Amino acid sequence: MRYIAALLTVILFQGPFAHAQMGLPIADHVIVIGVDGMSPAGIEGAHTPVIDSLLKYSAYSFVCQAVLPTSSSPNWASIIMGAPPELHGVTSNSWQPDAQNSPLMCTGTDGTGNSSNTWPTIFGTLRSQRPDADIAGFFDWRDFGRLIEKGVLTKQRRANLMEKAFGTGHSSMTRGAVRYFKKNTPDLMFVHLDIVDHAGHKYGHGTPQYFDAVAEADKQIGKLLAAVKASGKADRTVILITADHGGIGTGHGGGSPAERQVPWILNGRKVVHGPLSITLQTFDTAATLSYILGLRAPSCWTGKPVLQALPQ
Repeated sequence: MRYIAALLTVILFQGPFAHAQMGLPIADHVIVIGVDGMSPAGIEGAHTPVIDSLLKYSAYSFVCQAVLPTSSSPNWASIIMGAPPELHGVTSNSWQPDAQNSPLMCTGTDGTGNSSNTWPTIFGTLRSQRPDADIAGFFDWRDFGRLIEKGVLTKQRRANLMEKAFGTGHSSMTRGAVRYFKKNTPDLMFVHLDIVDHAGHKYGHGTPQYFDAVAEADKQIGKLLAAVKASGKADRTVILITADHGGIGTGHGGGSPAERQVPWILNGRKVVHGPLSITLQTFDTAATLSYILGLRAPSCWTGKPVLQALPQ
């Protein structure tokens, strides 16, 4: 019954762009900065001069809807897999790629060109359609990489145990991403920062320590933006800043607005400026990135490109 319900979801709700043909890319380079646990209220309450300045020249929403449960794995998976958990099967943080609990209607392609036996991601989609693409991931959360098809990343760097123990993973990931972009200007790069989520769990969302962590994330974002500007590739680069969930107290997982609403900020020379008026789901992200890169979206993705943010 669960499989039938998921199939009906695809048939009834997938947009016309789920089968979109490849077109001309809007940008040559895309950087996704994912700040774990950063809520819109966190941005509004913290000192965030970089994000505040960026909003003037971006398409953005502070009411982008995360999926349920509002946990990291289901939501990061939905962001990169273009579909909700009832389809891609990542329903909790205990999920592992070799232990799928439900049948999948489609699967991605790994680095060797074989089926990944997991739902297709934007990383695997790019690799399968552009075998020579440079694809990088810098993950402060060490478990992030298991959500991606094996062997599709050109470069992967996870925070090591020492960095996690001393809480320096976010700055290490930023430094590594800055160096890599300056040297290689990858087609797609994902930078995950975990500092805000740690503060939310330890001190509570909305506390001074939480706002300090958001301010620190803002500084790291500023370093990445400066690297793009210095590279001379800013005109051909699109940057997305988003998060997986918010929180209440020291936790998250429920369906309250404080837990479910996340920021979604898209910036680039050709991106339309201003707040988005559409209802935006977090799983629309992969379809939007696919559209920007001129890729053909997998037919099983239910997310739709956020065309209001892009030139027509």
